[in-house]
Amino acid sequence: MIAIASDHGGFTLKQEIIQHLKSKGIDCIDLGCNSLESTDYPEYAKQVAKKILSKEATKGILICGTGIGISITANKIKGIRCALCHDLFSAKATREHNDANILAMGGRIIGPGLAIEIVNEFLDTEFSNDPRHIRRISQIEEMD
Repeated sequence: MIAIASDHGGFTLKQEIIQHLKSKGIDCIDLGCNSLESTDYPEYAKQVAKKILSKEATKGILICGTGIGISITANKIKGIRCALCHDLFSAKATREHNDANILAMGGRIIGPGLAIEIVNEFLDTEFSNDPRHIRRISQIEEMD
């Protein structure tokens, strides 16, 4: 299960990604927002993080206008490793090296074609289990 949410700046891109996930047979839960009406992104970051931490979702996707605010918010939550990605290399590397559990993107930064490719890369890439990456993640978690 993939948990997905956005603020108004990411709403349109979120709808495109949900449609893509469903076309691939990937279950997702849409945690809002539900329109282009102005809203605050921190609440949506918290909702997706809660689904990850409760194991109701295996990964999450967050979208705001730039992806910056929503990723900063998600990373305030213990146990969350949210990566802001606007290219394929970053999406792959953050899964392999950081075992990121949430992908953040900017709905006003990238278009749906690239965003869908990034989502695919993020969801299809496994964590490497390389001891050096495990060590680094442990160091990050010690800061929580």
